[in-house]
Amino acid sequence: MLQGMVDWLVATVGGWGYPGILILMAIESSFIPFPSEVVLIPAGYLVQQGQMHAGLVLLAALLGSLVGALINYGLALLLGRPLLERYGRYLCVGPRALDRTDQFFSQHGAISTFTGRLIPAIRQLISLPAGLARMHLGIFALYTALGAGLWSGVLIALGYFIGSNEMLIREHLRLVTLGALTLAALIGLIYLVWNRYQLAKTR
Repeated sequence: MLQGMVDWLVATVGGWGYPGILILMAIESSFIPFPSEVVLIPAGYLVQQGQMHAGLVLLAALLGSLVGALINYGLALLLGRPLLERYGRYLCVGPRALDRTDQFFSQHGAISTFTGRLIPAIRQLISLPAGLARMHLGIFALYTALGAGLWSGVLIALGYFIGSNEMLIREHLRLVTLGALTLAALIGLIYLVWNRYQLAKTR
């Protein structure tokens, strides 16, 4: 049954082509929960079969991720702050919390956006505080693209080398997710140490 679902996903991604990958990745990257694995692993398998081009799959995934992230960013920027300033007290989100968010993303927005794209469940949500904090759009887009591009590339490679073997995909996907979490933690630790070193130098 599960193998049949994998075969169906491969056929669906192949039928929709690059625009389908872009649309599905935009959905995945916005506020609608939708795992990127079910799109990009079959796409990687189709690359291995010669039915799709790796560069175009990655480009479609990257553009889709950016579109979805910018939707979240724009909604938070335009609607989120006015709503929180008016009704935030009912959610225990006061002016101080918003000010702290602004300050945090002003100092650490780039690294937070990049590493956030590597963490399951966080990758869709990291755009919201970035929008609330009015993070610079160019920096937000750049680090979103870097994080999304890295994650997409790993999933495409997983599909390419493992194919449509559902059991192997399950095993390796756990390892890939654990590796992404470890990488995000390592980058965060290096950044923290570097940041403290820079602060010590200025004192």
